Amino acid sequence: QVQLVESGGGLVQPGGSLRLSCATSGFKFAFNVMTWARQAPGKGLEWVSSINRDFTTTYANSVKGRFTISRDNAKNSYYLQMNSLKPEDTGVYYCVLGDSGSYRTAIRGQGTQVTVSS
Repeated sequence: QVQLVESGGGLVQPGGSLRLSCATSGFKFAFNVMTWARQAPGKGLEWVSSINRDFTTTYANSVKGRFTISRDNAKNSYYLQMNSLKPEDTGVYYCVLGDSGSYRTAIRGQGTQVTVSS
Protein backbone atom coordinates (compact mmCIF):
# COMPACT_ATOMS: atom_id res chain seq x y z
CA GLN A 1 0.00 0.00 0.00
CA VAL A 2 0.97 3.64 -0.32
CA GLN A 3 3.34 4.83 2.39
CA LEU A 4 4.70 8.34 2.92
CA VAL A 5 7.15 8.85 5.80
CA GLU A 6 8.41 12.31 6.72
CA SER A 7 11.57 13.07 8.66
CA GLY A 8 13.82 16.00 9.46
CA GLY A 9 11.61 18.20 11.58
CA GLY A 10 12.73 19.80 14.82
CA LEU A 11 13.24 22.98 16.78
CA VAL A 12 15.17 25.77 15.09
CA GLN A 13 15.79 29.43 15.82
CA PRO A 14 14.41 32.14 13.54
CA GLY A 15 16.67 32.53 10.54
CA GLY A 16 17.77 28.92 10.72
CA SER A 17 17.37 26.06 8.27
CA LEU A 18 15.90 22.57 8.17
CA ARG A 19 15.67 19.92 5.47
CA LEU A 20 12.62 17.71 5.43
CA SER A 21 12.61 14.36 3.68
CA CYS A 22 9.76 12.14 2.52
CA ALA A 23 10.40 8.49 1.76
CA THR A 24 7.68 6.85 -0.31
CA SER A 25 6.63 3.38 -1.39
CA GLY A 26 3.69 1.51 -2.85
CA PHE A 27 3.13 3.57 -6.01
CA LYS A 28 4.93 4.76 -9.14
CA PHE A 29 6.68 7.72 -7.57
CA ALA A 30 8.31 9.09 -10.73
CA PHE A 31 4.92 9.50 -12.42
CA ASN A 32 3.30 11.56 -9.69
CA VAL A 33 3.12 15.15 -8.54
CA MET A 34 4.27 15.41 -4.93
CA THR A 35 3.39 18.13 -2.49
CA TRP A 36 4.34 19.49 0.91
CA ALA A 37 1.57 20.90 3.06
CA ARG A 38 1.59 22.20 6.62
CA GLN A 39 -0.79 22.81 9.47
CA ALA A 40 -0.11 25.51 12.01
CA PRO A 41 -1.57 25.21 15.51
CA GLY A 42 -5.30 25.94 15.41
CA LYS A 43 -5.36 26.42 11.63
CA GLY A 44 -6.29 24.41 8.57
CA LEU A 45 -4.04 22.54 6.20
CA GLU A 46 -2.04 24.90 3.98
CA TRP A 47 -0.38 24.09 0.66
CA VAL A 48 3.37 24.87 0.69
CA SER A 49 4.96 23.54 -2.50
CA SER A 50 4.62 20.97 -5.26
CA ILE A 51 7.01 19.28 -7.66
CA ASN A 52 5.83 17.80 -10.92
CA ARG A 53 7.11 14.70 -12.61
CA ASP A 54 9.05 16.92 -15.02
CA PHE A 55 10.74 18.51 -11.96
CA THR A 56 8.99 21.86 -12.38
CA THR A 57 8.10 23.44 -9.05
CA THR A 58 5.54 25.78 -7.52
CA TYR A 59 5.51 27.54 -4.16
CA ALA A 60 3.11 29.39 -1.90
CA ASN A 61 3.89 33.10 -1.81
CA SER A 62 4.64 32.84 1.90
CA VAL A 63 7.63 30.54 1.28
CA LYS A 64 8.81 31.60 -2.17
CA GLY A 65 12.52 32.41 -2.20
CA ARG A 66 13.11 30.65 1.13
CA PHE A 67 12.03 27.04 0.53
CA THR A 68 13.20 24.66 -2.20
CA ILE A 69 11.46 21.43 -3.14
CA SER A 70 13.35 18.65 -4.91
CA ARG A 71 12.96 14.98 -5.72
CA ASP A 72 15.13 11.92 -6.29
CA ASN A 73 13.23 9.39 -8.38
CA ALA A 74 15.95 6.76 -7.92
CA LYS A 75 15.26 6.85 -4.15
CA ASN A 76 11.49 7.35 -4.39
CA SER A 77 11.99 10.36 -2.15
CA TYR A 78 11.52 14.09 -2.16
CA TYR A 79 12.65 16.94 0.02
CA LEU A 80 11.95 20.42 1.30
CA GLN A 81 14.92 22.64 2.06
CA MET A 82 13.73 25.42 4.34
CA ASN A 83 15.94 28.46 4.87
CA SER A 84 15.43 31.78 6.67
CA LEU A 85 12.78 30.16 8.83
CA LYS A 86 10.26 32.36 10.60
CA PRO A 87 8.05 31.69 13.65
CA GLU A 88 5.04 31.61 11.32
CA ASP A 89 6.56 28.58 9.58
CA THR A 90 5.85 26.56 12.73
CA GLY A 91 3.54 23.62 12.22
CA VAL A 92 3.26 20.00 11.26
CA TYR A 93 4.59 19.37 7.76
CA TYR A 94 3.08 16.62 5.65
CA CYS A 95 4.14 14.95 2.45
CA VAL A 96 1.18 14.53 0.16
CA LEU A 97 0.58 12.35 -2.87
CA GLY A 98 -1.18 14.95 -4.95
CA ASP A 99 -1.06 18.50 -6.24
CA SER A 100 -2.11 21.94 -5.08
CA GLY A 101 -5.70 21.24 -6.06
CA SER A 102 -6.10 17.90 -4.30
CA TYR A 103 -3.81 18.14 -1.29
CA ARG A 104 -6.60 18.54 1.29
CA THR A 105 -8.13 15.14 0.51
CA ALA A 106 -5.12 13.27 -0.88
CA ILE A 107 -3.10 10.56 0.85
CA ARG A 108 -0.50 12.02 3.21
CA GLY A 109 2.06 10.93 5.75
CA GLN A 110 1.92 11.17 9.53
CA GLY A 111 3.69 14.53 9.54
CA THR A 112 6.81 15.96 11.12
CA GLN A 113 6.81 18.85 13.58
CA VAL A 114 8.71 22.02 12.74
CA THR A 115 9.02 24.61 15.49
CA VAL A 116 10.68 27.96 14.85
CA SER A 117 11.32 29.74 18.11
CA SER A 118 14.04 31.52 20.01
